[in-house]
Amino acid sequence: MTTGIGGGAQARADLQAYVGELAQALVPHASPGGARIRPGLNIAHHDDAAADLEGYARPLWGLAPLAAGGGDFAHWDLWARGLAAGTDPAHPEYWGDIGDLDQRQVETAAIGFALALAPERFWDPLDGKERDRVGRWLAGSLDRATPPNNWNFFPVLVSLGLDRVGHAHDRDARNARLDTLESYALGDGWYGDGATPQRDYYVPWAMHFYGLVHAALAGDQDPARAERFRQRAAAFAGDFRHWFADDGSAVPFGRSLTYRFAQGSFWGALPYAGVDTPSHGEVKGLLLRHLRWWRARQADTATDGVLSIGYAYPQPLMAEQYNSPGSPYWAMKAFLPLALPAAHPFWTAPEEPHPAAAPAEAADPPGSGISVQPHAGAVVMRSGGDVTLLSGLQHGTWPRGGSAKYAKFAYSTRFGFSVPAGELGLIHGAYDSMLAVSDDDPAAEPVHFRVREASEEPRTTDDGTVCATWHPWPDVEITTWVTAAAPWHLRTHRIRTARPLHTAEGGFAVDRDGGLARREEADGSAVAVSAAGDLSGLRDAGDGAARAGRVIEVLPGTNLLARRTVLPTLTAQLAPGEHWLRCAVLGAGPARAAAWDGPVPPPTV
Repeated sequence: MTTGIGGGAQARADLQAYVGELAQALVPHASPGGARIRPGLNIAHHDDAAADLEGYARPLWGLAPLAAGGGDFAHWDLWARGLAAGTDPAHPEYWGDIGDLDQRQVETAAIGFALALAPERFWDPLDGKERDRVGRWLAGSLDRATPPNNWNFFPVLVSLGLDRVGHAHDRDARNARLDTLESYALGDGWYGDGATPQRDYYVPWAMHFYGLVHAALAGDQDPARAERFRQRAAAFAGDFRHWFADDGSAVPFGRSLTYRFAQGSFWGALPYAGVDTPSHGEVKGLLLRHLRWWRARQADTATDGVLSIGYAYPQPLMAEQYNSPGSPYWAMKAFLPLALPAAHPFWTAPEEPHPAAAPAEAADPPGSGISVQPHAGAVVMRSGGDVTLLSGLQHGTWPRGGSAKYAKFAYSTRFGFSVPAGELGLIHGAYDSMLAVSDDDPAAEPVHFRVREASEEPRTTDDGTVCATWHPWPDVEITTWVTAAAPWHLRTHRIRTARPLHTAEGGFAVDRDGGLARREEADGSAVAVSAAGDLSGLRDAGDGAARAGRVIEVLPGTNLLARRTVLPTLTAQLAPGEHWLRCAVLGAGPARAAAWDGPVPPPTV
C-alpha cells in the first residue's frame, strides 16, 4: 500500500502504485467473467447491468494510462476477459444493447479510451470472434441519441479506440459531434456543458479533458481543431488554478463531487496533449498537491480500499440519482500523465508552488486574491491559503440537492458546504451560506423554508461582487449582492415582501467534533463558533430589522467535509414591506481567525 506521493522521480512510481492499489481493491468484487464489478450498494436510476458496467469501465481511466506508460498490474487479464464477456449477447454477464440516452454510452468512452491507449492489454489478448463482438458493440453506440452536452464526446472516444484497433466504423459522425461540442465554447477558455448555465467541474473534467485527449490522439488528422482545444485549455487554466487552495484541495461546488480527484484531471490532461502553458512545474504542483490531499484522506474515503459514495467520508446523502457503487472511479482520470514516459518534461520538471500562494501570516491587501470569473458567474477569493467561491449565476434543479450544490452564496475549501437531510426546520435544512425564508405562522417556530434555487439577472462586477434576484414566492422578491473582502465576504439582501417572513441566514458549518467555542456580542447581533483553530461567524451590519444570533446543531452527515457540524445563523422576522439585511461573514482557518476581533469591512451596497 502506498503511504504518500513523493516528489521528483518518485512521484510517477507512487502514482503507478496508487492506481494499482485502487484497482486491486475491486478485484474481489468482480463477477466470474470479469464484466461486472459491484463494489458496494447504492441504487442509481439506471439498471443494474449498466451500474455493473460502470464498476468495470471507470477504473480504465487509470489502468489505460498505467499500461500505456509501461506500468505493471497483476490483473490485466481480468479486464480483458471482462471486455469479451460484457460484449457477448450469449454471455450471462452481457452488458446489454446500447440505447438512446443510455448510461452505457457514458461507459463506452472509458473502453474506447483504453483501446486507444493500450490495445496490447485490452484488445490483443482477445481472439478474432471476441474482437469482432467488441467492435460491433462499441460501434453500436456511435449513432445513438445523447443529451446535448458533454455526452457528445463519448462516441468520439469510442471512434478513437476503434481507429486504433482497426475496426471499421463511420468516422464522419465523429466530426459532426466535435462541431457540436465546439459550439459550446463561450470564450476565454470556458465552455458550457451544453446550453445550460452550469459552469462546474464538467468543464475541466469533461469538456476540456476529452478535448485534450482528442487533440493528443487525433491531432495529426485534425490539427486545426486540436490546436483550438489546446488554446482553450491554456486560457481556462488561468481561471481554474484559482479553484485550488495552497494545500491542493479543490473548492467543493456543483454535482458529481463523489468523483473526488477527477477535480484535478484537467491538470494531467494538459501535458498529455502537449500544452505547456502554464509551465509543467506549475501544473505538476497543482496535480500532485491535489492528489496528496486526497491520498491523505484515503482511510476515510475508501473503506477496505474501495472508493465510497461521498466526498471526505462515506456520505450517501450527497449522492446524485445517477451514482452507482462504481461511479467514484471517474477519479481515475487524474492519472492520465502516467501515459507519458518518465523522461517527459512534465515528470522531470521541479514542482512549483501555487502561483497565487502567499505566506500564511501575510495580510490580505484590499482587492488581493480575487479572481472575477464572469463565465462561471463567480468570484473566487483566496485568503490564508484557503479558497472561497462566491456564486451567483448557477442553479441546478435536476440533480438531487441541486440548490445546495449550486445556489449557495459561498463555497469553501476549508468548510465545504452542506446538503439538506430533510424538509422540516433549520436542523434538517443545514442552510450554510444561504438565506432561508419561511411564511409560517409568525407566532410559531417556523419549519417550512425556501431558499434560492434559481437566479434571475445574475451578474458579476470587477470589484468582486456577484448579484442576482430570486423569488421564493411570486410576491416576494429578493435581490442579493455578495462581495469579496478577504478574509471576509459581505452580503446584502433587499427583500420586498407582501407577506410576513421568518428569515435565517447561515455562515459556514463548523466541525463540532473538534471541541467548540461559541462567541457572540452582548446584543446578539453577531455570532461565531470556532473549533481546532477554524472560525465561522456572521456580524449583522444592517440598520433595519434587528437580527439575533443562533448556533444550529444540524443533522449529521450533511456537510461534505465534516460528519457532524454546527451552523452560526442570524435570524429575524420581517413584516410586509421592503427590508435591507446586511452582514459580514468570516470563514477562516488559524491564519485568519483573528480577523473576527478586528475591523469589519463596511457594506459596499
